[in-house]
Order: sequence, then C-alpha cells, then structure tokens
Amino acid sequence: MTRTTCTPRSTGTNGTGGTARTAGAGPSRGGLGRAVALGGAAVVLVAGLSACGAAAAEDTDPEHRSFDLPGSTLTVDSRDSALEVVAAEGNPSGRIQVTRWFQGTVALGSDPKVTWSMEGDQLTLRTQCSGIVAVCSAKHRVEVPRGVAVKVVEGDGSVRARGFRDALSIRTTDGSVHVTDTTGPLDLRTGDGSLRAEADSRTVRARTGDGSLHLTLGAVPDLVESRSGDGSTTVELPRAAYRVTATTGDGAEHVSVPRDDTSPHGVDVRTGDGSLTVRTTN
Repeated sequence: MTRTTCTPRSTGTNGTGGTARTAGAGPSRGGLGRAVALGGAAVVLVAGLSACGAAAAEDTDPEHRSFDLPGSTLTVDSRDSALEVVAAEGNPSGRIQVTRWFQGTVALGSDPKVTWSMEGDQLTLRTQCSGIVAVCSAKHRVEVPRGVAVKVVEGDGSVRARGFRDALSIRTTDGSVHVTDTTGPLDLRTGDGSLRAEADSRTVRARTGDGSLHLTLGAVPDLVESRSGDGSTTVELPRAAYRVTATTGDGAEHVSVPRDDTSPHGVDVRTGDGSLTVRTTN
C-alpha cells in the first residue's frame, strides 16, 4: 500500500501580507523511460493529493492581522474562503481584526497563495490555487466593533455571522449562509446554498436560488420577505397577528400563524419549487 501525506509548507510573504504554501516543485523533463517513470509518479501524486485533500481547520498556526477602519461601514470582498464575521462589544473601535487559516497543496502548477488588503472601508481577501491538481482550503474570521454596518460579498464559500446590532448584508454566489445573535436589519442572499438565520431583527430579507431557507425570529418583525427558487422554506415567528402572503409554485403550503390583513407586521414568503411553512415559534 502506498501512503501519501499532504504537508503544506510556508514559502514566504508577499507585499500585501499574503502567504504562499506549496507541496514542492513539479517534475523535470528527461528521456522516454524517465518520462514514463515520472508520468507514473505523477499519477501516484495526483491520486494521493486527491485522496488527502486540504482543510483550513487543520492549520494549527493561523495568521493574525489588524486593519484600520476609517468609518462606520465595512465591505468584506472574499473569494474561495469560508468566512466568519463577528461583532462584539470588546472589539476595539476603529479597527478590525482578521485571522486566517490556510492549507494548500498543488501538483504541477503555481504555488498556492492567499492575500489580504484594506483600502478605505473595503477588506479584500483572495485565495489563488491552480494546477493540474490543486487542493486548497482557506478560512477567515473578521472581528468588527459594534456600531459598524457590514456588507459581505463572497464569491465561493460559506458565510457565518453573529452579534450584529447594525445593518448586515450578505451575498454569496455559492455557499451557505448562517446568521445568529443579531438584531439589526438583515439582507441575505445566496445563489446556491442553504440559508439560516436565528435573530431578533425587525426587518429581514432573505433569498436563495437553490437551497433550503429557514428563518427563526425571536422578536415580532415589521417585515419579512423571503424567496427560494428551489428548496423548502420555513419561517418561525413569535405569536402575533401577521399580514401574510405565501405562494409556492410546486410544493405543500402550511401557514398556521394568526392572520390579519390590516396588521402592520408583513410576511411575504414565496418559493418556486419546495414546501412552504409559516408557523409560530415553539
């Protein structure tokens, strides 16, 4: 039996603070026999890398960096990374703290690397990982002070957020979204992935193109709007009377909250293909 061990190593830091990690150089060229041997070795390497993968959580030496935040808004622009965004009273005003975990292994390609940079109120996080076989995994935690409205734009990765008292907007193209312990207005969207929120927000807008959607609200909201293209939708609300609009293109519909067409508390829930449930919180 052949065992392949993936052990990424650090090769330095670029000008923006990004760290490149690699599994080593690719094979050199030689004669026919040597090429065949190297080709066979490459197949073994590819199979081994595919089997062992990479997980950012296995990075036991994460990097830390802080950035100045000039105002009361922050945009986080991230690609190919799991993201956790946390707001807390103990976080210092005027600064954000970022922690980065990364594991990457590339066979026959450029060294993988991750970068971070801050310009104005925008934090940019990037992961570059390409090759015949490229196995990389990145995770970032961004800690922000209270009193900051945050917008997250994620290209490919999950987003978790908690602790917000101000407006929070999350957009991810491909990845799940999960928000907890939040009272500020929410605007949440994912193109492909599940969406969950357990919050006390008065205004909630949530949309998923392909994935389940589950909202659990601990305070009576003024407005809830949810849209799901393909996936079940569940909205749990405190006991009160609501002005409800609920439609599903193909799926069962269950609305059990008290309904009142004159209520100031509006709930508009729609799904294209999937069950729809609006009920009182247990």
